[in-house]
Amino acid sequence: MKFARPILRSALMTGVMFTVSTPLYASAQSQDTSELPKACMFSLDNGALSEDCTQEDSLYILIENIENANRSDNPIQAGAEGNKAALRKLPDVSYETSLQRNKRVEAWVRRHKAMEDKIETENRLNYDLLGFVLSQQALLNPFDHDRIPFTNDSGFHNLLTIIARQTRFNNIGDYENYAARLSDLPRFFEQNITNMRRGIRTDYTASSEILPGIINVVETLAATPLEDHPFFAAFMNIPQGYGLTEISRLKTLGEQSMQQAVYPAYKDLLKFLKTEYAPQARDELGVSTTAQGREHYRALVKYFTTLDLTPDEVHDIGLSEVARIRGEMDDIIKELEFEGSFSDFLDFLRTDPQFYATSKEELLKQAAWLAKQVDGRMPEFFGKLPRLPYGVIPVPDEIAPNYTTGRYWNGNPAQGRAGNYVVNTYDLKQRPLYNLPALTLHEGVPGHHHQISLSQELKDVPNFRKSLYPNAFGEGWGLYSEKLGVEMGLYKTPYENFGRLTYEMWRACRLVVDTGIHWKGWTREQAENCFYENSALAAHNIRTEVERYISWPGQALAYKIGELKIIELRKRAEDALGQNFSIRRFHDAILEEGGMPLNLLEAKIDRWIAAQKQ
Repeated sequence: MKFARPILRSALMTGVMFTVSTPLYASAQSQDTSELPKACMFSLDNGALSEDCTQEDSLYILIENIENANRSDNPIQAGAEGNKAALRKLPDVSYETSLQRNKRVEAWVRRHKAMEDKIETENRLNYDLLGFVLSQQALLNPFDHDRIPFTNDSGFHNLLTIIARQTRFNNIGDYENYAARLSDLPRFFEQNITNMRRGIRTDYTASSEILPGIINVVETLAATPLEDHPFFAAFMNIPQGYGLTEISRLKTLGEQSMQQAVYPAYKDLLKFLKTEYAPQARDELGVSTTAQGREHYRALVKYFTTLDLTPDEVHDIGLSEVARIRGEMDDIIKELEFEGSFSDFLDFLRTDPQFYATSKEELLKQAAWLAKQVDGRMPEFFGKLPRLPYGVIPVPDEIAPNYTTGRYWNGNPAQGRAGNYVVNTYDLKQRPLYNLPALTLHEGVPGHHHQISLSQELKDVPNFRKSLYPNAFGEGWGLYSEKLGVEMGLYKTPYENFGRLTYEMWRACRLVVDTGIHWKGWTREQAENCFYENSALAAHNIRTEVERYISWPGQALAYKIGELKIIELRKRAEDALGQNFSIRRFHDAILEEGGMPLNLLEAKIDRWIAAQKQ
């Protein structure tokens, strides 16, 4: 699962917090909006061009406008791009600012639609993808999702956990800027608390089911001693070359930020969560029990699948896939000549010591070994490989108990930061080795690292396309990559192949469970039973995963829907091209222009098939 950017839930949900600094046209020389006619500058209040604009509006100007607004909105993004002043700040998530953003998007949508007939063929994909991004944000804006600014394992409360690890400290100013960002935490937390209070007033809160994990993380970050605190780690490792006096000054600056801002902010947040929020959190699991809930969930289904599917259609697809995969699982059990029921076999997989690492190091080494095996097969299946490497690291201890089994954290070629395949080493009894090949394929290569790094290295396109990540495309590709591991020879034993099917069943059950919780009113027991009865997922993973679906409605639908579409397109290409079908060219065609919604991907592959025939 891809979840790498240090962003808030609001940015994650809308998918519009992209950056755009590369000129739209290859012939354009300037990336600086100061060289555009001043009369064509847009208003930050509504995103519209000024009335005295003397130059015709264009896609280039619209993208520049969006770029400037997003940089203004998101200091984390701006700081990563080199804005030193932004490195001192955290985002403004006030309700007033949110309303301003919504108004701005409405104006951008109107401007985008108005220029449709003027777009040249060579810029049609740029235009269509920008329209997709804007329509995605417009789709969810009416539902004020800032009222729940977290999922079960990620959100505003642990945002700095990732930021602290991705901040580069190359000079004294970097330490000073980071200390200032830490000092901004009370304001940032207070705005989020205000949004959550609005959620209480409007009957739109998180489910009480996920709050113990949230509270546990906040308690940990509020109580961790200074010398051991992940936010303070940079000040414990200042290079000796700065001199003792400067090291002492910077360390004191960091300590003041922690003692005067970070610790008080976390203690206030902890008090709010325990005494005010938790008692009024919704008892029901599903979002459709809230005001506008069913309309909201229908919008989320469209947002995450990028297709016009109803919740009931998605649920039925899930049931069909569960039945198909269960049949393939039964075949493996017969192959192994296991004596016992399906349930007995699952119990064997969940409890036999042979399937589990005995140390964190063993788990990480096994993940790294698998990753290198896949690396060695990549040129057989892909014509183009990214330049950026990736590493294998553990999930940080302070968030590991409620974190998923593994994720991919984006690299940044411009900053010289590699990508990372992040493996959860917490509670090794819940991390079976037979699942590790599928996880490695999904998070590393040919999954998220390969797909995302290729997008980051795109040439002569607007920058928003380099970070564009439609969930159904990205997560569908990750799940397709797990299946591709069969052809790559990564599954060496029937148990590992069963682990792959367990992961595929996991995603099929997601379609059933997510729609069950948020559309059909399922209980937690009903949701968990799909996994217990049909997969070898460990109990801890099942609990944390179901909490994730409770807290993040709709996102779990992206994986299977996207994978099924890619498989459909591959079969279409194989049938049409016969012996002329090239797996390397097909994979490159899927990925070569970056992320896109499934309808545009289908149209693209149809054009590619026609071109291959010629």
